[in-house]
Amino acid sequence: MSSNQLLIGCHVSTRGGYGRAARRAWEIGARSFQYFPKNPRSMSIKTLDASAAADCLTFCREHGMPSIAHTPYPINIAIGDSRGRELYELTVKSLQNDLIIAEACGTVGIVVHFGHFKGRDALQGYKNIIQCLNETLSGWQGSAKILLENQAGTPGSMGITLDELVNIRRLSDYPEKIGFCLDTCHAYASGVWDPRTTDALVERGRELGYWSDLAAVHLNDSKYPLGSGKDRHERIGQGYIGEEAFQALLSYPEFHGKALVLETDAGEDGTHLGDIAKVKSWPID
Repeated sequence: MSSNQLLIGCHVSTRGGYGRAARRAWEIGARSFQYFPKNPRSMSIKTLDASAAADCLTFCREHGMPSIAHTPYPINIAIGDSRGRELYELTVKSLQNDLIIAEACGTVGIVVHFGHFKGRDALQGYKNIIQCLNETLSGWQGSAKILLENQAGTPGSMGITLDELVNIRRLSDYPEKIGFCLDTCHAYASGVWDPRTTDALVERGRELGYWSDLAAVHLNDSKYPLGSGKDRHERIGQGYIGEEAFQALLSYPEFHGKALVLETDAGEDGTHLGDIAKVKSWPID
């Protein structure tokens, strides 16, 4: 497989509509993209702009360009109703709202962070996640999935391992409606991915069946060293991970055909054009 066939893309603004977001990505050489379906800092429900969504769906189908949607930052599926029933119910409704928008746009799924639980009983955090996923998906009939993202904690933190993600999916009532989004910076920061032993990560994912449900990758370098636990993205090839490690990772067939999305700072031209071109130039088998 040529690196030119990698579905590399970036996060783009939806200013001007979802269809304009797709075109904005295509114009800089992206072959996939990520967007916020609504205000990223609020869980307020957004009325679907059916025309803009249909425009996005049509353009993406014509160009064979997959997309993923990122849920708002305040979403925390691990806290359950510990901060009140009203907030919990809003979380569920917000996720359902994102799924509806994503489906209308022809999007693969909505990226949801694993969540943070600060109580003493970590098991309760996992139970809260499963309950929230079940309530969100109980009536969902669309093809867009919830894509659970690994977190960037220090070793031993909640939500960093492939095992946890796979088990949450398996224990839910609707595993067929759940997939995964791997963030490379998070995996590196948590120590889950050590580029010196990439084979071990890939093999563990195979044993767990993780890769078969991988829908997308956040292709981010890291501003901090391996195992730092810090979620600080760096432009591709300019951080501690480096180009060689990314090339080795993407050479595995598990990453072919997946949306590879940059969530990093833009270049001097204000876009990711240069970084997308860089990835496309890599000599990947």
